Amino acid sequence: MKFCRYGAKGAEKPGIIDSDGRLRALSNVDDITPSAFENGSLSRFASIDPTTLPLVEGMPRFGVPIAGVGKIVAIGLNYRDHAIESNLPIPTEPMMFMKAVTSLSGPNDDVILPEGATHGDWEVELGVVIGKTCRYVSEANALDHVAGYVLANDVSERFNQKERGSQWSKGKGHDTFCPVGPWLVTPDEIGDPQNLDMRLDLNGERMQTGNTRTMIFNVAELIAYVSRYVTLLPGDLMITGTPPGVGEGKKPDKIFLKPGDVMEVSIDRLGTQQQHVLAFDLEKLS
Repeated sequence: MKFCRYGAKGAEKPGIIDSDGRLRALSNVDDITPSAFENGSLSRFASIDPTTLPLVEGMPRFGVPIAGVGKIVAIGLNYRDHAIESNLPIPTEPMMFMKAVTSLSGPNDDVILPEGATHGDWEVELGVVIGKTCRYVSEANALDHVAGYVLANDVSERFNQKERGSQWSKGKGHDTFCPVGPWLVTPDEIGDPQNLDMRLDLNGERMQTGNTRTMIFNVAELIAYVSRYVTLLPGDLMITGTPPGVGEGKKPDKIFLKPGDVMEVSIDRLGTQQQHVLAFDLEKLS
């Protein structure tokens, strides 16, 4: 199933996408929240024909497809060619960092560069939404703890990430730097999460092309590994790394985001995002 949240920012309503790609209202559900995964309240829709639900007219804004994300755990350098283009060693263990929850935004919301930004960059990533508490979970059981998968763009400001000390969060946690959605897709519709094509275009030109099968550490390995160090709770989001093709890795000249740019991001079965890049504007962030 494809769950979503639609409507104005801060007033999103829960919805579902039917087999024809049409948006239907989940009028009997308050919202798509972590507790909905814990108590199984969303599972009852598996036996319901989505076409019996009210059709939502028009083209409303999509929000982050789950409300109340507790934390975002990100994995860096999880594709060999991306590590090489970044001039960094191939990881022998997953590289973890945290991305601020305040960086979350809807899949088609504007990306607003931070004040003084010079090195904005993009990263198409597979996101994993946790459905059950993960604490020292085995790799064999890890995927049983997944509520669904999402498309994410791990937007970065590389100067803040790498030149202002050792904490990547400085370049990863800016407001609007984690567009997620449009849908949360349940595992039964995804099948093997290690066989999903990924792509990102900038101003109509292909920048990233990849497939999740080329991850250094697969989704099950990542969940098991992270759960040894950080307890993952229902509704938490883990983003799993990006394939090569980021702006910082372009040769002969690096490419960085500038106001007026448009990013189009997609992963098979998870939908498509489009973000317009804007210059810093504090009022637009409020």
